[in-house]
Amino acid sequence: MGEEAVEFSVEKVAKGCKQSAVDVGDKTFVIGSSDDDSKPPVIVKILGKRTQTWVVPTVLGTQPTLTKSQSAIPVNDEKILIIEKGVPLNESIWFLEIDTPFVKQQRKIKGTEVVSLSKGVIGVGQKPVVISGPSGVGKGTLIAKLMKDYPSKFGFSVSHTTRSPREKEIDGVHYHFTERSKIDKDISEGKFLEFAHVHGNVYGTSIEAVESVTDEGKRCILDIDVQGARSVRASSLEAIFIFVCPPSFEELEKRLRARGTETEEQIQKRLRNARAELDQSNSPGLFDHLLVNDDLEACYENLKKLLTLDDSQEDSIDFYIKDGKQTASYSIMSKNDSEILLQFETNEAKNGAASLLALDLSSLSGGAPGRTRGLKIRSINSF
Repeated sequence: MGEEAVEFSVEKVAKGCKQSAVDVGDKTFVIGSSDDDSKPPVIVKILGKRTQTWVVPTVLGTQPTLTKSQSAIPVNDEKILIIEKGVPLNESIWFLEIDTPFVKQQRKIKGTEVVSLSKGVIGVGQKPVVISGPSGVGKGTLIAKLMKDYPSKFGFSVSHTTRSPREKEIDGVHYHFTERSKIDKDISEGKFLEFAHVHGNVYGTSIEAVESVTDEGKRCILDIDVQGARSVRASSLEAIFIFVCPPSFEELEKRLRARGTETEEQIQKRLRNARAELDQSNSPGLFDHLLVNDDLEACYENLKKLLTLDDSQEDSIDFYIKDGKQTASYSIMSKNDSEILLQFETNEAKNGAASLLALDLSSLSGGAPGRTRGLKIRSINSF
């Protein structure tokens, strides 16, 4: 059958909670949860087999609130697969990155042992869309039209910012408005895909913001500046990069002044940044497409063509997304070179769920730190 999943109680960390111990190379990784609000929700300990010494690493990434029971198994030398029990399948799959390039980099920066958690998502969706452009160019209006016309296809990744909300802006809808100390802490803990210092404030896209869109089975839209787009392009996130241009610099200044939301000093600062962004938009390999927003409706039609949208096409939901939203609860059964077998918790099927599922290991290669991975799963037998 292959390698069996390890699942046993090592020591109590929370009342009624089991830990999972996994051997990878010369280390044993012990994974459990804590019911102490003053501690992180996930507890990880590392035992060096040769030295017989324990290390408590810094845990980066978006952390789940683990249930009282979970099973775990190494995928390879870089990551461990964790399956929570008692939750829907699409909410139960997590990865503990133990020696990925991101973890190695953070280990050097922090000078201490580091691991990172990331969420797995069943089903492979379309590539996220990165839309950039200078302030006042109309990219926000284009995104709003997409969201209105295709609410079941797209989800807007809500950015974080340290600036104050403008009139009628709603926290969690237009931006996640946050304190500088909080965003700095989250960035240091690896919870952001990209961030930038813009107009004296910090803007960024959190991993959680992208995951929340993917979890809904939608295509994620990221509205970020050129600096942020460059960071995302440098990551392993596969996306479509689109830059929206004004018909002229004079027209852009006219639109900025018409908004009436900035002081003259702020307008001049945005115009300086706009010139720099327009120059950078032509950088080789940065943007896949340039759209000129001279006429809004014409620009919107061109955007839809780039995204291959067809109004007559019905929405489709991947089978595994459907299955992942059921209440079936699985645990790891075994692993071989090509796949990991997940077994339904009881001997009887529930809600038509498959009793055995095979998780394709080829779909786990690559991936950015803390970012969701599209997982390919096939049913072996069902009732």
